[in-house]
Amino acid sequence: MTAEEYLKLGNDYRKKGDFKNAMNCYLEAIDLDPDSPAVEAKKMLEAIFSFYNKDAYNP
Repeated sequence: MTAEEYLKLGNDYRKKGDFKNAMNCYLEAIDLDPDSPAVEAKKMLEAIFSFYNKDAYNP
């Protein structure tokens, strides 16, 4: 598969809420093409993973 195909597949996974597989696809796309738009998509997913809202999580 090409970097563009991995990016599209990652976007499909992301839209379904399957962030793990989306990240894997973005990483594959970046391995094939370090200048791929998957770099920005990966950064967005990392922001989602690191999001913490103390008001939303009240143990």
